[in-house]
Amino acid sequence: MTTTQYDTIIIGAGHNGLVAAAYLAKQGKKVLVLERRSIVGGSVVTESFAEGPRRGEDDFSVDSINTGGTLRPDIIKDLKLASHGLSVDSAPQPFITLLADGSPLTLDAESIKRISEKDAARFPEFVRFMDKAAQIMDVTYATIMPRLPMNFGIREGYGLLEWGLELRLAGRKDMLNFIRALPMTAQELVEEYFESEIVKAAICAVAIHGSTMGPMGAGTGYTLIHNWMNRGGLAHKNVGKAGEITSALANAVKAFGGEIRTEAEVASILVENQIANGVVLANGEEISADRILSSADPKHTLLKLVGAQDLPPEFVWHTQSIKMRGSVAKMHLHTNRSHGIPEGTVVLAPSIKYLEKAYDATKYGEISEKPYLEVTTSGNVVSIHFQFAPYALRNSDWKVESGKVAELAIKTLEEYFPALHASRITHHIITPQDMESTYGLTEGDLNHGQLMLDQFLFMRPIPGWSNHKTPIDNLYLCGSGVHGGGGISGAAGRNVVRALK
Repeated sequence: MTTTQYDTIIIGAGHNGLVAAAYLAKQGKKVLVLERRSIVGGSVVTESFAEGPRRGEDDFSVDSINTGGTLRPDIIKDLKLASHGLSVDSAPQPFITLLADGSPLTLDAESIKRISEKDAARFPEFVRFMDKAAQIMDVTYATIMPRLPMNFGIREGYGLLEWGLELRLAGRKDMLNFIRALPMTAQELVEEYFESEIVKAAICAVAIHGSTMGPMGAGTGYTLIHNWMNRGGLAHKNVGKAGEITSALANAVKAFGGEIRTEAEVASILVENQIANGVVLANGEEISADRILSSADPKHTLLKLVGAQDLPPEFVWHTQSIKMRGSVAKMHLHTNRSHGIPEGTVVLAPSIKYLEKAYDATKYGEISEKPYLEVTTSGNVVSIHFQFAPYALRNSDWKVESGKVAELAIKTLEEYFPALHASRITHHIITPQDMESTYGLTEGDLNHGQLMLDQFLFMRPIPGWSNHKTPIDNLYLCGSGVHGGGGISGAAGRNVVRALK
């Protein structure tokens, strides 16, 4: 047992937890970050796998869960992350969809002319609107949502005023189109711009990426804007460098005087008279602090680390009702580089109906036989994002079915890249259950809770608790499950520090 007293303990060294820790340490606070794994990063990590018989020779490094990404520019600037090892490549990357004949089509105005002159002419306007919508979304996520329908103070009201001003400055047309787009289906949104099915489907694939929804689902207009904002467009950036983000953040935390402990699993949060005052580690050690920030998902934090006995019954019910529903598997191939897959973000999304049918399988607890795939390459590694692969399988389990995902992914891609199989040296599969057990993602949900119309803005993580606070005094949420979270922006970690003031 320790008697060390900290200003703040942060549970989890994912990117949001590290962002919050760095801001607080920069303010001179005595900060301790506790991480269950032996490495920092959470799901934003680059790590080495050794899957083949020749250990050492078959090792390869890869972005395990999240592909590349970048933090919000203000966070990079505030925390001086460039001086802590972060290199940001802002160069646009190609976004490529695969045509029926196996040939690749880059989604830009010039290339789209091959299939539709009309779509090529409309593409720049679509990009302009999406960039503007992403800008508005960024300001939205920077605004701490008040606890509606509760009364809120001047500071929260001022934040809403700033948000409303940003909407108004966007111009009447873009403001109305942004508001219209949020509840729309991705299909409806893209059909207002394009006629070609292959173009529409490729953009819809970005809308459903990481979400358990099909492109015909209400609110996928919102997820399209959300993912566009996080990526900075259609394609991923900084592929193979996810771990560089959290490594730079960890360096910043330490440089500002914060402390990080790995292999320090938090078993419970100490609560006395509805006030959080410390944590208990899995080894029995108790550590005290004036306040606790958790970057773990809301369900894990509140139902497991706190426990229902210390929470109001209605709040417990709402927390239990948070929709997680992960349906993504990842496959990483160590190759000899002769696979023939072009650099950039490559999607297999031949039609909107194909994507919707791939999603349909999850309704029955089944793995999609014809999956939506997104493929990126980094050096000699090919990474495959596989949807849909539900966390809860109805008639089997993931110990049995992980091999099926590998077989389906390879078989499907070989139709377009025949050299892929022969180029493979070894591979590593990450199932939705692995995402939960290894990376702490409850139900394998990449976003700590689905990004849906009833789980965003002042309803995230649950209605009435959108300002990072909880019914337990001095306990705050700062992970991807709160407003501003989802993807690699760091907004949730930044915003919680603002909420503490």
